[in-house]
Amino acid sequence: MAEQPVALAQVDFSTHVLSLASTALIALGKMPAPDDEQQPIDLETARHLIDVLAVLEQKTKGNLDEAEQKLLASLIYDLRVAFVDAQKAHGGS
Repeated sequence: MAEQPVALAQVDFSTHVLSLASTALIALGKMPAPDDEQQPIDLETARHLIDVLAVLEQKTKGNLDEAEQKLLASLIYDLRVAFVDAQKAHGGS
């Protein structure tokens, strides 16, 4: 029996940054992976994704609507706080 193709949601800026942020949260151990399995903490991946979001914020400055800008700024702030917490908890510097 052939599998039915899954219709993917349309991607917009907010969906994209939420996807990146979710992946960073999984890497920080703050959110389960899509398969509901706990993944090992991966601070380097989390740092990379936070940096990618920061670059997006810088490069899109003046081109986002207010809601997109606030979402991006909020995600970056929350992820940076979570990163520092995870770093402290895992003996990182």
